[in-house]
Amino acid sequence: MHGRPRKAPKPEDTAASAAKAEKLRALQSQLLHNHHNQIYTKEALEISAKLLEANPESYTAWNYRKLAVEHNLSHSESDPDTVKSIFSEELRVVENSLKQNFKSYGAWHHRKWVLSKGHSSVDHELQLLDRFQRADSRNFHAWNYRRFIAALKGIPDEEELKYTTKLIDTNFSNYSAWHNRSVLLSHLLQNKVKGFFPKEKVLVEEYEFVHQALFTDPDDQSGWFYHLWLLDQTVKPETPLLVSTWPVHGSDIIVSAEGCLDGRALSPFTSFHSDAGTFPLILYFNEAVEGVNSSTVTVKSVFTENKDLVWKPLATSKSCAAQAWVTHLNVPDVKLHPSTAYPIEVNLGDSQGIISLSGSHCSHPSRFAFTVCVQPLSSKHAERQSVEMILWRDVNFHFYDAHVQESSPIAYFDRLSIKKDHEPAASKWHAKTLVNEIALVRQLLSEIDCKIGKLTLARLLMAHDAMVSYMAPHSHKKVHSEEVLQLYSDLMELDPMHSQYYKEAQSLVLLQQVTSNRESLLKHCCHHRVSTSSSVGNSVCLRLNNLSLSRIGCVEQLLWVQMLDLSHNELRSIDGLEAMQLLSFLNLSHNKLSSFTALEPLRLLKLLKVLDISYNEIGAHPVDTRRYLCSSPLSHTVGSDWNFNEFVPDDAKVTNYWEAFAIFRGFNLTQLDIVGNAITDEKFKSFLIKVLPTLKWVDGEELH
Repeated sequence: MHGRPRKAPKPEDTAASAAKAEKLRALQSQLLHNHHNQIYTKEALEISAKLLEANPESYTAWNYRKLAVEHNLSHSESDPDTVKSIFSEELRVVENSLKQNFKSYGAWHHRKWVLSKGHSSVDHELQLLDRFQRADSRNFHAWNYRRFIAALKGIPDEEELKYTTKLIDTNFSNYSAWHNRSVLLSHLLQNKVKGFFPKEKVLVEEYEFVHQALFTDPDDQSGWFYHLWLLDQTVKPETPLLVSTWPVHGSDIIVSAEGCLDGRALSPFTSFHSDAGTFPLILYFNEAVEGVNSSTVTVKSVFTENKDLVWKPLATSKSCAAQAWVTHLNVPDVKLHPSTAYPIEVNLGDSQGIISLSGSHCSHPSRFAFTVCVQPLSSKHAERQSVEMILWRDVNFHFYDAHVQESSPIAYFDRLSIKKDHEPAASKWHAKTLVNEIALVRQLLSEIDCKIGKLTLARLLMAHDAMVSYMAPHSHKKVHSEEVLQLYSDLMELDPMHSQYYKEAQSLVLLQQVTSNRESLLKHCCHHRVSTSSSVGNSVCLRLNNLSLSRIGCVEQLLWVQMLDLSHNELRSIDGLEAMQLLSFLNLSHNKLSSFTALEPLRLLKLLKVLDISYNEIGAHPVDTRRYLCSSPLSHTVGSDWNFNEFVPDDAKVTNYWEAFAIFRGFNLTQLDIVGNAITDEKFKSFLIKVLPTLKWVDGEELH
């Protein structure tokens, strides 16, 4: 347990274990007999008590005793002494079981259940907890139970906070006490209890308190984790905020529609092609929220009724909460209103309803506006779009001209973060606090080489850059990026066991560098020109290839991207791409994607036409835990119209084919590259061609 080496058992230990197992099997057999036959006699309950004292993890035995209590109470004559005796016996059994294993989930849960009935005194409970917490001060079961008892007894959070101070003063390494302190302070700060307001005053005192632990034993992680919680309290806004949208505020969007002839070139940044007669409207918040609907978000448009809009969370889970939300606006009839610029205004935050997972309401009003113009698309260009193959070779890309002054999301870069009519959450106090903490951690690291100290410094520096960027949005310069990248490189060498964690954090820093300002982003923007297209067919591709990325981030700055190259990285997951609703062309080749279920975010990208997942690791790993996130053929969530057997060959391995079917079913891909994966063979390619009837190109070959 926890890295301790196992010792070979002695012969006498083996014999004792065998005898204990035999005894448990006999007790278990008797318990199940009594349970199935609803026998709740005194003798039957004694058998369950013996079993639980020997093995407190027997959930069936605990549930049996709950049923027995309910049965005996229903057959008693409501005598208070009898009722009290029944519950007292349950508390005795639990206490004896906890002596055997004081980390038993079932035992602590049963004790809560007994006390919640309201027939037992809780006066003894704190004494019991003190005894268990002296045996193991980090026992989180006991701490959870302590919070339960404090609520029952009506003990103020202020008193419990003093108790955590007492235990931390005794032992700085008491992680559970630090954690309980954060839970209590969260309640006190949120409710603005007397003595715990303003928040800044309390946080200053807490920083001073945790500094004692950090300098006393820098290698102990308990204080550092509490410091991380304080950092989160310092920089995180108290309410959800809208941070980005598509279309961008002040932009002029051109939506193209097929069926009309027009030779004018479309902007590769602000033009959008629609086959469905709609275009997306995307909201991106600083944290996951729910409650986005036509009542909480008002869209003013001459061609779309606000009440008819349906907002959907962009999340791969079935949760009703997400950072990104989308709805679709109707495209006006180009034949009736050619080249008319339609103003659209979006307002939210005027009424409560948008709420975070922590229960905070989006209470700051936000507004953005843009115009939409329908541009006829020539039938010749529409035909080319449908038959040409996209090539991802370097020769097909030309760096974007940074001097072009066309209207684009990059030209509107300073408006990507929605401006509000309220004071910024980031104040001078917050920035000053971060500067002080950075100086303190630097001082500590000058005296001792500490892994978690380096990690904390990296987080502080990134938080400081983000804070400065929020306070001065026109600067966008990440002054500490290079130092943070070096810190994560050092950590990967010092702590190779957690190198993947540091690698993902480093990837986020790299992406923040790329998206931090107009100039850095333009360095990764290229024109993509296919051989037979005119200038009308040009697309701008954001090339984030060969950056050693292992994680995707900064998506809120990339909602405008329609063509994305993420090839030659180290991605194992593409979570986050689901917010990029305009994506039509995506290159994920030469990464480390190990299964089709890793592609689940793509199911939310309804405009995706071209996908390259060649040379990954799909099918190379015999065990892939992500596959259990995907519906199976036996799942009740599978629709009756999923005629899987019509597509899969008779002798195929069902698991691999099912995952591909569940992910790609319903896609409208015209081009797919999958060569170079372990799963790929001619039989599998034939299967994909059946599942994706819109395909025109597979692995560089045109289908006929």
